[in-house]
Amino acid sequence: MMTSKEIRQQFLDFFESKGHTIVPSAPMVIKNDPTLMFTNAGMNQFKDIFLGNKTAKTNRATDSQKCLRVSGKHNDLEAVGRDSYHHTMFEMLGNWSFGDYFKTEAIDWAWELLTEIYKIDKTKLYATVFEGDSQDGTELDEEARAAWKKHLPEDHILLGNKHDNFWEMGDTGPCGPCSEIHIDLRSDEEIAKVPGASLVNQDNPLVIEIWNLVFMQFNRKADSSLELLPHKNIDTGMGFERLCMVLQGKTSNYDTDVFTGLIGKIEEFSGHKYHENEKTEVAMRVIADHIRAISFSIADGQLPSNVKAGYVIRRILRRAVRYGYTFLGFNEPFLCRLVNQLVADMGQAYPELSGQQKLIESVIKEEENAFLRTLDRGIKLMDEYMAKSEATKKISGEDAFVLYDTFGFPLDLTELIAEENGFTVDTKGFEVEMQKQKDRARNATANEFGDWIEFHSGEGVEFLGYDCLELDGVNLMKHRTVKQKNKSLYQLVFDKTPFYAEMGGQVGDTGYILSGNGEKINILNTVKENELTIHLAERIPSDCNCTFTLHVDAERRQDIANNHTATHLLDNALRTVLGDHVEQKGSFVGPDYFRFDFSHFSKMTDEELAQVELKVNEMIRANYLLEEKRDATMEEAVANGAIALFGEKYGDVVRYVKFGPSIELCGGTHTSATGTIGLFKILSESAVAAGVRRIEAVTGIKAEEYVNTLSETIKTAKSFFNNVPDLNGAIKKMLEENAAYKKEIDTFQKEKAVRFANEAIAGAETIQGIQVIRFTGEATPALIKNTAPTIQKHEGKIAFAGAFLSDGRPQLALIYSDELVAAGKNAGKEIREAAKFILGGGGGQPGFATAGGKNTDGLEKALAQLVEIITR
Repeated sequence: MMTSKEIRQQFLDFFESKGHTIVPSAPMVIKNDPTLMFTNAGMNQFKDIFLGNKTAKTNRATDSQKCLRVSGKHNDLEAVGRDSYHHTMFEMLGNWSFGDYFKTEAIDWAWELLTEIYKIDKTKLYATVFEGDSQDGTELDEEARAAWKKHLPEDHILLGNKHDNFWEMGDTGPCGPCSEIHIDLRSDEEIAKVPGASLVNQDNPLVIEIWNLVFMQFNRKADSSLELLPHKNIDTGMGFERLCMVLQGKTSNYDTDVFTGLIGKIEEFSGHKYHENEKTEVAMRVIADHIRAISFSIADGQLPSNVKAGYVIRRILRRAVRYGYTFLGFNEPFLCRLVNQLVADMGQAYPELSGQQKLIESVIKEEENAFLRTLDRGIKLMDEYMAKSEATKKISGEDAFVLYDTFGFPLDLTELIAEENGFTVDTKGFEVEMQKQKDRARNATANEFGDWIEFHSGEGVEFLGYDCLELDGVNLMKHRTVKQKNKSLYQLVFDKTPFYAEMGGQVGDTGYILSGNGEKINILNTVKENELTIHLAERIPSDCNCTFTLHVDAERRQDIANNHTATHLLDNALRTVLGDHVEQKGSFVGPDYFRFDFSHFSKMTDEELAQVELKVNEMIRANYLLEEKRDATMEEAVANGAIALFGEKYGDVVRYVKFGPSIELCGGTHTSATGTIGLFKILSESAVAAGVRRIEAVTGIKAEEYVNTLSETIKTAKSFFNNVPDLNGAIKKMLEENAAYKKEIDTFQKEKAVRFANEAIAGAETIQGIQVIRFTGEATPALIKNTAPTIQKHEGKIAFAGAFLSDGRPQLALIYSDELVAAGKNAGKEIREAAKFILGGGGGQPGFATAGGKNTDGLEKALAQLVEIITR
């Protein structure tokens, strides 16, 4: 049986023998495409070639691309784990032709690889062909059908509609018919009963698609019409995990060696067996899949967070933790312990995993700990929801959605907890809230793109902004209008430009353009869409055929350049002070400040920060001149000491910049000499994630303003202490005095609480052999808390039932003496029965518990309930 590593290599070797260039996988996290957060198909890295924005360096290419599908059009997340073949992170094997071969060769080679190299049974294979679409004016794909007739009988060549057999990149852009290859993995007996042709594209887990051959021959315009592309392209994608399932004779992707190592470790750590029951199977599949998506994303530079791509990764991680917590009994971090096995399985093919292993483990562990705490808070909130829904025994859809959206509780977890307590959940109401959220997200990001209107042809945009900020004789290549939230944005593309497009953490340039007739139009921002530099303008020029002069805001650009150079100096200083383990993990470079994220496993000390700041300013005063090489090979740059970053995809030709001891690969704009930076000051140092720190800093005039503000603050503080020479000593003395006063106050409050407790005990009434203290009125939570020890340690059976107001809000308290706790009383559990009367929830320890709520009118009933509980 072939291993997964052998299967991957055979695919690449086969297409290399057919004249294809093997290219490395692009990062899974996408940084310069506003339409995508993650690579979700093998063709993503070739998108600019298909769009005509870039010329292919080779006419034929092949690779194994790491992909992630969890949101948008390819939303597979909720299906992952429930079946045998859906995944979040997966590998896509592919081969491409850029204006070279077309349908016949693509089909012939696919057949040769599957049947002659991989030795798949020919009788088990089916192919689908596009049947045409009258609305689009497209006809049956006779060319593809004729190619398949050489290999398959007629009853194994099936026609497919536009939904299944017409591939589109998006609402507009390159598209075309496709031909899917399906395989029937059922037994001969089952096939004899029901032919496989009737099960293709019917969601049968054993009759599945393994390869899609896309024939890009059209361009979809904004009005939905189709036009032929000048060059026809081939784009194929075969799911690696499914192929391994077929070739290893399995009926589930999770039974292949791609996953068995991980599942074995999950069994070992949990003490459960994979096939123990359906719940353990689903849980282990979820975890084995999700650890791959999480780890690869972190390796590519995307940390879990609450926004955009980071939120997607956090959601995947929390789903895995939730399954481990609920079905496998994991109460402590466990995902982080699986990283070592993943590196053993995939580290050779993807060295970024092994290179980042320590960081990946640290980030995942911190995220797991945080979510386990969140789970506890969510379960307590669930208790409150059940308390207020006691009458109906149904959790509302709105409350279930809050648990999902805020605490990461999937609906099935809420239903599980509800069922265990005799409740149901309003699932329809939950779906309504979920749809509202989807609609809000869609409306927030929905863009309506017009067609590009072209004026001059050309290949790409030439960037000249390293050497000039003003450029004459520029042609407008094309423009389009984009509508977002009922607002129109105007995108202009020129054949050359001095404007730097937002990329690599550096913000885009602003400025203006002048037309030949003197018309001035402001450029509000410059962005990168794949390889295309787009200028966002306040309007479209009245004459688009004239030449233009482009002006970059020079003062703003210099501030940005100073800050970008400062990030390089900071990187060098951090490595010098902290060690070579420091690696850049992200940055933001603007005109007013910059931030720099880096790997380091502890908070920096004040002394370390001072050393770093000193070293950066020393390099500034040294006035190192900019040295750069714009056409270096990667090998040459690394040999000269340039630092390359994980998660970045570099081209064949790279640029590196050097300022004294600092040398880095970089495409951004920089100052001509470090002396122009002036001054560098660190504003803050903080944690971003486990093992990742962040420094925010300012330079130049902003640094001077910061120093001046600090100076004024010190002067003002001195004035509060009568301008004493030793301000530090005066502040220290004041803090010591305040601490002494606070200690006296604490002592007084505890004495007051003891008196309050003794008076309450003296006024207790005896009910069924228990001394019961009833308390109403107003009190602070601190007073009740300080009262508890006296009552708990009092001899005999004594209990405190409090239903009172604190700052106008209803509060409950239940305190038991140690003797009552020993007899089985538990305040933490019992107080919840009374909390429903004030529309709240609570909890605590067996001897002392509190609850808060919203309904002050319910205090009297709540007190009666507490007394009933005490004497029950």
